[in-house]
Amino acid sequence: MKKVLTIAGVDPIGGAGMMSDIKTMTAHDVYGMCAITLLSIQNTIGFYEVQPVESRFLEKQIDVIFSDIIPDATKTGMLLNSDLIKVVAQKMKQYNPKNLVIDPVMIAHRKFKLIDDEAIETLIDELIPLADLITPNIGEGEILAGITIENKKDMETAAKIIYEKFGTNVVLKSGVSEEDADDLLYTDKGIFWIKGEKVDTKNTRGTGDALSSSIASNLAKGYDLKTSVKLAKKFVYNALSEKLQIGRGVGSIHHSFEIKNILK
Repeated sequence: MKKVLTIAGVDPIGGAGMMSDIKTMTAHDVYGMCAITLLSIQNTIGFYEVQPVESRFLEKQIDVIFSDIIPDATKTGMLLNSDLIKVVAQKMKQYNPKNLVIDPVMIAHRKFKLIDDEAIETLIDELIPLADLITPNIGEGEILAGITIENKKDMETAAKIIYEKFGTNVVLKSGVSEEDADDLLYTDKGIFWIKGEKVDTKNTRGTGDALSSSIASNLAKGYDLKTSVKLAKKFVYNALSEKLQIGRGVGSIHHSFEIKNILK
């Protein structure tokens, strides 16, 4: 059985972070493992508090995993501060994992910073250059490329800048079109638009986590990068299309849509 490691935070209501990752990995029939970076207090209607783990504690988690079980793919999610990012970068250099997917969690909705400037700088300087693939949203793409992204042509320009700057493949996630939800994959073979339809639902919690962990799971199973991204895009679309309603606010996608009827 293929093994996939996520290095991410805990969402107590199970929609995002490592909870989303593990659910996605299970849906892909790979063995999910996690190293926890933070604890949070949140639900579908608000985010209230966050507590990062000690950097030593994260380091020990990663060490005990790699000393026993070698992942076939590894992905990172929320890394709250510079110290945690430095630990992950150091350990990724030490263990040199296959199929390293970095979700560079920095900004939400193009305006809300999720980590401080020092952490962003550390992420850019020390961790992103180690990735086999990064999966920024539009706001994160603007930070990484240093340009404003308003349309699909800008997405192509930004993805090229990021690829050349960091030497890593890029999936720049949709966010500039009202007509579709197309993502852009940029590799050494050029530009590939990964087509996607918009889903009319407010319950989008965990979509970015699910996309990156789905890609990592597909890579672990031996699919090539383009196929892995296309399959991940389809997975997220189907999970969104279930329009699951959990909680009173922005609920989660339905990670287990393919197995929901198995016990009926």
